[in-house]
Amino acid sequence: MDTNYLSAQQVRTFITQVFCGLGMPSAQATLCAELMVRTDLSGGDGHGVFRLLQYARRIKAGGINLHPNMKLIQDAPSIGLLHGDNAMGHLVMHRCAELAIEKAKTTGIGWMGCCYGNHAGAGSTYANLVSEAGMVGIYLAVGSANHMAPWGGVDPLLSTNPIAISVPTGANLSPVVLDMATTVAAYGKVKMKAQAGELMPQGWMIDKQGNPLIDPKRSSEGTLLPIGDYKGYGLSLMIALLAGCMNGAAVGTQLVDFNDDETAVTNTGQTIIAVNPAFLAGFEHLLSSTGQLINEIKSSTPLPNVTEIRVPGDGAAKSQKKRNQEGIPITASLLKNLQICAEMAGVEPLQF
Repeated sequence: MDTNYLSAQQVRTFITQVFCGLGMPSAQATLCAELMVRTDLSGGDGHGVFRLLQYARRIKAGGINLHPNMKLIQDAPSIGLLHGDNAMGHLVMHRCAELAIEKAKTTGIGWMGCCYGNHAGAGSTYANLVSEAGMVGIYLAVGSANHMAPWGGVDPLLSTNPIAISVPTGANLSPVVLDMATTVAAYGKVKMKAQAGELMPQGWMIDKQGNPLIDPKRSSEGTLLPIGDYKGYGLSLMIALLAGCMNGAAVGTQLVDFNDDETAVTNTGQTIIAVNPAFLAGFEHLLSSTGQLINEIKSSTPLPNVTEIRVPGDGAAKSQKKRNQEGIPITASLLKNLQICAEMAGVEPLQF
C-alpha cells in the first residue's frame, strides 16, 4: 500500500482548515487539530486524523454542536460534572482536564466527569495533559458504540470502554503511559483493517455462535472479545459505571452507535482524574522512585528471545520522536478519505 508522509504541522493545518470550513470557530478548530495530531504523533493511528471524515460527516449532518455552551452542573472543591452540550469530544475533555488540574492543585485530587460529550480520540491524550502538569492522570470512558457482549452472552451491551493512566517520570524519561481498550482490540483498529481491505487476526471478534470472525466488514455481526476473558468484561462494566452511570451519560441500550448514526446526540460519558503527588509522598519522590523502578525493570534479565524489556509508553515515545522527524504516515486509503473531507469543507486538497 502506498504511504506518504506529512509533517505534524501540515496535518494540524489541514485538520484546522477542514473544521473551519465546516463552520467550527477557529480557536476550537485549532485546539481539536492539536489534540488529534498529538495522538497521531504517539502512534494512535485509529484515533487521530484517521477519524476526520467521521467527524466531518457528523458535523455536516448536524450531529455535533459547533457553538456549545459547556457548563458545570455540579461543582465541588475536588469533583465536578461538565455538561458538554454535544460539543466535539476533544473540547469537552480538554476542558475537563483543565478543571481537574485546577482542583488537584488546591485539594490534592480533581475528579471531573462529563455528560453530553462526543468521541474524543485517544484517552492518553488527556491523561498526558495531566501528567504534563506534574500530576498523575487517569482517564475512563464509555466507548462510542457497543461492540462487546457481557461474558457468556451474545448481545453487545458494552463498549471498548478504555482506560488510560499517565505517570510523570522526570525530564530524562518519558511518562509511563498505559492506554488500552478493555477489548482485545479497539474498534478503531477494526475500522482501519476494513479501510485497508485486510482481515483481522483470530481472537479479536466472534460471531453470535461463538465462532471466530475475521472479516472487519462483517463486524456488526459479532462482538469484540474482552481482554483477560471475564476479567476484561468486569473492568469494562466498572468503567461504564464510573464514566457513564455516575455522570448521567448513555450506557447499555441507551448508547448511540456513532459509527452508524450521524445525527443523534450521543451523550458520551467520560471521566478524568488528576492526582497531585504533592499531597502524598511528594513530586520529587515520585520522580525518583518511579525512575528507579523503571530502570530496574529495563535492566532486568530478559527471556532468551527478547531483546528489550519495555514499559507502557515506550512505543508512544519512540513513535513521537520518529514521526516528528519523518512525518505522519498517510496511506492511500486514508488520503482518499481526507480528500473527501477537503471537498466537504471547501478547502484545498492535500498536496505531497
